Amino acid sequence: MSAIQPFHVAIPVHNLAACRTFYREVLECEEGRSSDHWVDFNLFGHQVVIHYKPKTAEELHTNAVDGKNVPVPHYGVVLAWDTFKEFSERLKAKKVAFVIEPYIRFKGEVGEQATMFFLDPAGNALEFKAFKDMGQLFAK
Repeated sequence: MSAIQPFHVAIPVHNLAACRTFYREVLECEEGRSSDHWVDFNLFGHQVVIHYKPKTAEELHTNAVDGKNVPVPHYGVVLAWDTFKEFSERLKAKKVAFVIEPYIRFKGEVGEQATMFFLDPAGNALEFKAFKDMGQLFAK
């Protein structure tokens, strides 16, 4: 398999203006192309597109993982260890409400990783994580 390449994900949002501000100002994503119903963003080198979709009554679902309620579905980016630390501190300073506060999973074990979860203004769950050893990204 070749080196990791940028991915593309389309995210449904019922509040395009609020989410546009969130991705640009809170997550500090560079804004790209846009129209009246979608906006492209650069999220750590990956293309995220928020697309307008009318709001539904669907509730957030979670699955238990390590004693935490992990939102499903969710998306995010695997960051470098130091980038994760800096990014999580910036989010804390901006008073982001975490679903799962930044913490270390599998400390001292195979697959040791930092992770955090929070929601965008449309209720989409985002996870950002980092591995102490990126070579263990898919370790069992």
